[in-house]
Amino acid sequence: QVQFVESGGGLVQPGGSLRLSCAASGFNISNYDMAWYRQAPGKQRDFIALITSSGSAGYVDSVRGRFTISRDNYKNMVYLQMDSLEAGDTAVYYCAWQVTRKYWGQGTQVTVSS
Repeated sequence: QVQFVESGGGLVQPGGSLRLSCAASGFNISNYDMAWYRQAPGKQRDFIALITSSGSAGYVDSVRGRFTISRDNYKNMVYLQMDSLEAGDTAVYYCAWQVTRKYWGQGTQVTVSS
């Protein structure tokens, strides 16, 4: 069965950095586009970053230049490096198999606060 386990979140000050990890199981991610989403309190879950099977990355404007998505197909892992964090980045972060968008893990909480 397809499963995702996100980790690496925590409390960080504005301007700080975090690296999130996503361990995928139940399928081989190597041939698929993978993505990160986030859900802030009281809001819908929003797409923020995509990485294609060949390693090309794309981002929404709000995180472009600050976040970097990457992947390790041999470990079946997806990562999100987050730099210059802002209060508006506070959310639960989820990874996703982009073509399906129907399997979700527990997410990992990121809180940006001074």
